Amino acid sequence: MELSRRLNAVANLVTEGASVADIGTDHAYIPIYLAENHISSHIIAMDINRGPLEKAKEHILEYGFEKMIQTRLSDGLSGMKPGEADTMIAAGMGGGLVVRILQNSPQAVESVREFILQPQSEIHKVRAYLNNNGFVITEEDMVEEDGKYYPMMKAVHGKEKPFSDEELYYGRKLIEKKNPILKAFLQKEYTIKKDIYDKLKNQENERAQKRVREIEEEIRRIQCVSALF
Repeated sequence: MELSRRLNAVANLVTEGASVADIGTDHAYIPIYLAENHISSHIIAMDINRGPLEKAKEHILEYGFEKMIQTRLSDGLSGMKPGEADTMIAAGMGGGLVVRILQNSPQAVESVREFILQPQSEIHKVRAYLNNNGFVITEEDMVEEDGKYYPMMKAVHGKEKPFSDEELYYGRKLIEKKNPILKAFLQKEYTIKKDIYDKLKNQENERAQKRVREIEEEIRRIQCVSALF
């Protein structure tokens, strides 16, 4: 199984030997990769939609991993019993949904050791939730694929000092490591935000001015982090 750059980076965050629950598994690409590369021998591929789950079953059978990978129709972690998985993966979904999944199954979450998260949006809300609810982000990565940028993280239970605003948006570990993909992302974001700012700054309507103030704050964050590289 050859994964996209994004999914490969997610899979590489999984601790070898861990049992895994892949939430929103879609076509079970990550579970198959984990089994094929001997990273995990017990994986639960879960999805809320029957269509993708049927596709996942087909792919699992095609690769011959039906004894290692179970499929379950599940809304988030609701279909998993506490203790069934060491690692939870939630990749390719919105940040708000990631937070909801963590909130809605407290017993299952408590039993999971590590959380591999790759929100497609609102990543600052995911980091804030983790920071405020007894999680520590131990690793972060970021990849670029087809012109899009994908940050991801590994978290465990524990306590971490509060994040700054910049760390919430761009990742403490990525900033500390001066991640080159983050640097490229910041440069791209600055160009986009500056262009929008220049188009809006002379408009006098309240909606435009409200957006100008928001962009000014976004540019400030970008410049603050960029100065560290």
